[in-house]
Amino acid sequence: MSKSGIDQDALIAMFSQASARQGEALRKAVGEATLKALQGRELTLQNIRGVVKTVTKAASTGLADNPSPAIDPEALLGKAFAGMDGALLQAVEAHRKALQQFVDQGVGLQEKQLKGALADLEKMEDTFFATVSKAAGSATEPLQGAWSQVLETMKLKGTDTGAQASSAVEQLVSQAQSAIRDSRALGLKTAQALLDSYSALVSGVLIGMAEGLQQGGEAAEAPAAKTRRR
Repeated sequence: MSKSGIDQDALIAMFSQASARQGEALRKAVGEATLKALQGRELTLQNIRGVVKTVTKAASTGLADNPSPAIDPEALLGKAFAGMDGALLQAVEAHRKALQQFVDQGVGLQEKQLKGALADLEKMEDTFFATVSKAAGSATEPLQGAWSQVLETMKLKGTDTGAQASSAVEQLVSQAQSAIRDSRALGLKTAQALLDSYSALVSGVLIGMAEGLQQGGEAAEAPAAKTRRR
């Protein structure tokens, strides 16, 4: 188990043994491993970078050892990217739900902690791309090319993570402005107590979302995430 909370050896083995037909299974496994790792730490950009870096390197290492001549590295790496995208989408939604609690109670988004959280949401997609790109740089030459193609394609399409983050920021800013107009305000002492525990709150929301899915609750993925940008 790596510092990021991911069983790197298990992911490497999965990619090293993958066949051309197992792309969807890889996407699901990567998504679950990434989400589980994110649940085990505060949802800061630094921690997200660590998790994405570990998954990217595991996928590269595994595929480099895959002896099958029939596999399409770009296609399988694309599935790995999609798996990470699905997990980060849940992280974005957890941030949105946590921020929504503050907005609903009249806490202004100009507060230092919330302003920072909102900025992190806006940076989520760029952080995702930058981290994968940097981690892919240590892959073998053929896989570096495959990763480049995956990243180029996804930058043109846009990620679900980026689409949901943009939608969440726009929605939260609009609702915060309405709250100010309606003069809703939370007591300063109560607001500060909540703000001081923001990171823990987001982590708890993410865990709760996953537990809800496991229990057959309503899906955590927001409809807006299905809307592709560009």
